[in-house]
Amino acid sequence: MNLSRHPFFQRFAQDRVFWLVVAAILVAFVFVQPISVLRIVYVIVSLLVAITVHECSHAVAALQLGDDTAATRGRVSLNPLVHLDTLGTVMMALTALTGFGLGWGKPVPVTPYRLRYGPRVGNGIVALAGPVSNVLVAVVLGLALRLIGAPLLAVPWLAELLVDIVLINLVIAVFNLLPIPPLDGYSVLIGLLALTRTRWGHQVASTLESWNRFGMMLLFALILFSQFMGLDLLWRLVGYPAGALYSLILGGWG
Repeated sequence: MNLSRHPFFQRFAQDRVFWLVVAAILVAFVFVQPISVLRIVYVIVSLLVAITVHECSHAVAALQLGDDTAATRGRVSLNPLVHLDTLGTVMMALTALTGFGLGWGKPVPVTPYRLRYGPRVGNGIVALAGPVSNVLVAVVLGLALRLIGAPLLAVPWLAELLVDIVLINLVIAVFNLLPIPPLDGYSVLIGLLALTRTRWGHQVASTLESWNRFGMMLLFALILFSQFMGLDLLWRLVGYPAGALYSLILGGWG
């Protein structure tokens, strides 16, 4: 078998300069900062799992609702490389190194008017599929940790990795449910308003859609104010509920 023809290696070869730069950043930080290599690996693997499952679930949901736009572009896949965004991957590396930040994947292309149940409700379902898949991953792994129990303590690196995967999946799920564009919670909220089938619901949804272009500014403002103004907004909106779910799922492991 010619490995060079495999899609995974073709994608790697296509973006090899970018990946070499990311690798160089990671290596430089390992030598400059007193940080565990395993700690970096755990965070990056956890982010890759969470983002891959999240984006693939969007694509699967869209396909099930009648839109094959993402499927025809190879997004119905658990291959992380088809879902990685250049800047989002750099942020993953920085998150692993600094403990602050988030990574993200390449947005899944969706044609809302091809979706069953209409563009607003259908798009809301597609959006919700991402966070739900992250919570399901966390629940399955959390239950596995609780059921297997003591034997995993004999393999501490595996136990720590699984715990990290649970936590990061929950953080990404809760963060994405914030009703701010371009996060999934915005589309979920529009879908819920459409389900009311009322005039006020339609008017509120239309108003929110008109604010879509300001979404990134609002999101960055939230992150910056939370980080630099000491308001703890991200902790209250994301950290606290994610931590509560983490403790509920993992029990004694948490």
